[in-house]
Amino acid sequence: MSRVLSGNGYAAAAVRERVLAAVRRIGYVPDANARTLRNRSSRSIGVLISDLRDPFYADLAAGVEQELRTAGYHMVLVNDNGQAHEEMRAVTEFLAMRVPGVILTPVSARAVKTLHQQGIRVVQADRRVSRRYGDAVLGANEAGAEMVTRHLLDLGHRRIGLVIDETRWTSGAGRLAGYHAAHQAAGVPADERLIARNAGFDPEAAGKATGRLLDEHPDLTAVFAANNVLAQGALQEIQRRGVAVPRQLSLAAYDDVPWMSMVRPSITTVSQHSVELGRRSARVLLDRLAEGDPDRGTTVLNLEPELVVRSSTAPPTRNPR
Repeated sequence: MSRVLSGNGYAAAAVRERVLAAVRRIGYVPDANARTLRNRSSRSIGVLISDLRDPFYADLAAGVEQELRTAGYHMVLVNDNGQAHEEMRAVTEFLAMRVPGVILTPVSARAVKTLHQQGIRVVQADRRVSRRYGDAVLGANEAGAEMVTRHLLDLGHRRIGLVIDETRWTSGAGRLAGYHAAHQAAGVPADERLIARNAGFDPEAAGKATGRLLDEHPDLTAVFAANNVLAQGALQEIQRRGVAVPRQLSLAAYDDVPWMSMVRPSITTVSQHSVELGRRSARVLLDRLAEGDPDRGTTVLNLEPELVVRSSTAPPTRNPR
């Protein structure tokens, strides 16, 4: 019976059919946990995501799942809400499940280090908190932010506000660096007062940060929101004030999520190809598991972003806000 159910070893066709018929009749389901304990291996992969309410992370997880399913693995998905203590709780659960690998959008280096030291293969997706432990699949954040800022500068904007939530992680730090690099390349001094830092992780906080920026700098002609959540809050605040986009104020964003092409005006943004980012992360992990070499140097992949120009950006006009 075990040979038939596991697929390991020879079983005559007649015997196989009798076993399968009995299994169907009694509704037997093999205990995957018992098999994992016996073989000290699992076909489950841990996936640890910062915020499943965010379409970017949801698409990333979808890409991971598609690739894992094709390879015969299944995904155990956990949302840590960007909290280090929740991340470590999930790490403990993954260790108890004996998963062979984990893909995570990391919050702390401690989580990555703990997994690595326990022999779990790790891929850091979207951002990188540890250069010593684990592979990484990242978006080219500096290049993407430079691209969209340069687009605004080429349109003639010289007073460009930046709304950004964090700059500790490689994602936020890269986007801030790209904003500065575009100004430097254009020979336009970047005014640090136009950067709304720590703008929060939800649309309401982002809206308030955008409002403060507009109040303190009425000469702004464009706003760049550094991710899709910030862009949602910024757009809501701009609309609440009755400011016409792009006639009175241009708005650009990072992360091309579905609503950006559905609103009017549609939003100019940078696509990170988030589903493909998830797929690549899964492929890197699967390759690492297949080769079984824990001492090979780390793999770091960078996916090139794409500027998607829509109707929310235009040359500045003389119409005051």
